[in-house]
Amino acid sequence: MTITFSFLAAAACGYLLGSANTSLIVSRFYDTDVRLHGSGNAGATNALRVLGKKAAAITAVGDIAKGVVAFLIGRLLLQNSPPLAALGGLTAGCAAIVGHNWPLYFQFRGGKGIWTSFAVALSFDWRMGLALLLAFALVFALSQTVSLASIVAAALLPVVAWLCGSGPVAISIFSVLAVLAILRHGSNIRRLLQGRESRIGGTNA
Repeated sequence: MTITFSFLAAAACGYLLGSANTSLIVSRFYDTDVRLHGSGNAGATNALRVLGKKAAAITAVGDIAKGVVAFLIGRLLLQNSPPLAALGGLTAGCAAIVGHNWPLYFQFRGGKGIWTSFAVALSFDWRMGLALLLAFALVFALSQTVSLASIVAAALLPVVAWLCGSGPVAISIFSVLAVLAILRHGSNIRRLLQGRESRIGGTNA
């Protein structure tokens, strides 16, 4: 297996795995589609508002799990080229995020990729995952707004990668992931600027 094919295989596996959007799978057990309710987002926060705590917890765990598994698959596919193994993991992880946001199995209408992005960062360097989780928890504790906590954590992705000693390629990849996550929160940012964004328990975020 050539290195190019290995990267392509990593990306394909990551995308197909990421396309298994957890909130949409879980919502089928409730005979509904979370995209038709609340904010319309296929993610853990909307699952919490529409389906409850159990569904939200399962969604978050599922979104994290597929990011971790995708990363491990990418590393495995590049294991014969040790210097490229981590990049293989990032390739599959990024593809899983794309799959989560634009899932092949659900009309390409998915979520915002926050928990899956966290999983990829955690898999790449556990220190990054811990720092991002702490940042998210702090902002959420102060604001009670999931979207704001998610945006801040996303913006910190390349900064934390740099502080943890990641190389320029990894920092560039995490910068792209940060921009993608923030862009996916465009409507939330507008509501935040207008002072209309709901805190946890509301329906807008």
